[in-house]
Amino acid sequence: MLSFSHELKYIFEELTGVEKQKQIDILSNLIAIQSVNNHEDQVADYISSLFEPYKSQGVKIERVTYAPHRDSLVVTIGKGEKVLGLSGHEDVVDAGDRQAWNSDPFKATIKDGKLYGRGATDMKSGLAALIVAMIDMLESDSVPGKIKLFATVGEETGEYGAAQLTKEGYVDGISGMLIAEPGNEMSEVGFTSKGVIDYIITSIGKGAHSSQPEKGINAIDHLIDFANEVKPLMAQFNKVDPVLGKLTHVQSLFNGGEQINSVPAKAVIKGNIRTIPEYPNKVVFDALNNLVGKLNQKEGYELSIRYSFPEEAMPGDANSPFIKLIKKVHDQMYDEPLVANGQSGASDGSEFLHAKGDFSIALLGPGNGTAHQSNEYVDVAVYHKSVEFYKQFASAFFE
Repeated sequence: MLSFSHELKYIFEELTGVEKQKQIDILSNLIAIQSVNNHEDQVADYISSLFEPYKSQGVKIERVTYAPHRDSLVVTIGKGEKVLGLSGHEDVVDAGDRQAWNSDPFKATIKDGKLYGRGATDMKSGLAALIVAMIDMLESDSVPGKIKLFATVGEETGEYGAAQLTKEGYVDGISGMLIAEPGNEMSEVGFTSKGVIDYIITSIGKGAHSSQPEKGINAIDHLIDFANEVKPLMAQFNKVDPVLGKLTHVQSLFNGGEQINSVPAKAVIKGNIRTIPEYPNKVVFDALNNLVGKLNQKEGYELSIRYSFPEEAMPGDANSPFIKLIKKVHDQMYDEPLVANGQSGASDGSEFLHAKGDFSIALLGPGNGTAHQSNEYVDVAVYHKSVEFYKQFASAFFE
């Protein structure tokens, strides 16, 4: 008798051309939908159409509207008290300069074993693999337990869909969450990640002719004071997370003034902070708010601060039972061991972690380092094999 790992390899290699083509077709159709920070409802329409034929098997499809043309989707298959959450986001970033692409970014193109297109890596290949795995389980009548697919809107710009699904209770009660974010060709699983704080400081001054600056209030000068003081303030957050490293801070955008011979009446600076679990976002908020308040005590200063969709850092444990199970299934299918690491970028996990219940979150999917780049691609063989991984992991999860 073949060993379990050899059986898996055999099953994967025996995939028929029809089965592989079905997997490619689903991914290609997703890439063709230009869900660039909008129009996710078309992705939801397509995913719904794939699961509609299985409603007689108890499949439940729920649409959750975030805004016009922006629908997240929750698809539930199987039964039982224990619930496995699977997740992928429906949106992609803009394709950028089309001249920098060797093919149409919204038409999947296969060359030399790679499938090119916007979202091929981040993360329509992961989303497609989850969908195919669930459909395969339905078709073979082998759904091992209750599985929920969360297809979300707005991940690239603020995890809007994940936040809404969490707030409205759709994620409550799950026993584990696997997000199919790119994991370096299925070789790295993320178990923790940094959070994000985007802040916007607006300085209001008073315009005047530059030949009579004493009659005005220079908004840029006051903003520069903030910029100079916020750097050492953020440097005080100097704890080092053993996996994620330090909190980082970048002043990324600065805009002010009207014309060269006028005292600027308004100026704006934007900054980006990547937080670690050692510093909850509220601690950073308090520090920034206090700095703004201190500066506003000076004569003529009028600074205000607002935050754009901040995300908490996602804590995790590389030795949790959930991560160990992922590694066990991975070892049975892949030659190289799975590396558990932290991720500097935020994901929907930063919102899902607020759901009710005690569960672990992991990030693992097909894809590579070409996310957000021209000529983004996914390795076709890696994509096909990820489908089998998700099926085997689901089975192991409920054993």
